[in-house]
Amino acid sequence: MDVTIKITDREGTLHEVQAPTDMNMNIMELVRAYELAPEGTIGVCGGMAMCASCQCYVLNDVALPEMGDDEEAMLSEAFFVKSNSRLGCQIHITEELDGLEIELAPEY
Repeated sequence: MDVTIKITDREGTLHEVQAPTDMNMNIMELVRAYELAPEGTIGVCGGMAMCASCQCYVLNDVALPEMGDDEEAMLSEAFFVKSNSRLGCQIHITEELDGLEIELAPEY
């Protein structure tokens, strides 16, 4: 099953994309798959929560997985952090994410 996720890129353009729930993908990989951010500006650490290049802002109230220690630590050091910041690599695509709306944080 696919879910629909709305992603606003760093230029401010809204993309409504289909995301598979059966491929163990995360939001960062989804952004890369649809090329919504230039290569080398997102997912720099390969999804290990060791950089904040995939930081995004969650715009609506969708049940997300709890934030882990690594993600919390990384966001405490990152730039442009807001109260609704999450690391895209730490949000795996599940059926619960259907309708999620996010905005990519600025590149730094």
